[in-house]
Amino acid sequence: MQLFISYIKDSFEELKNNVSWTERSELQRLVVVVLVFSILFSLAIWGADTVLSRVIQFYFNLIG
Repeated sequence: MQLFISYIKDSFEELKNNVSWTERSELQRLVVVVLVFSILFSLAIWGADTVLSRVIQFYFNLIG
């Protein structure tokens, strides 16, 4: 158990002293960029899904 506690302490020490963290303003800007692209990508997938569903439905209505 002592080995596990030592591991956790060392991990937090590593995070505190040796990891370079992005500045808050840069992080907020990047989050906005990711959100915008995620929304645009999801809308593109939704549009493609809608168009393909209608094409397939039209095809099956034609042959059926």
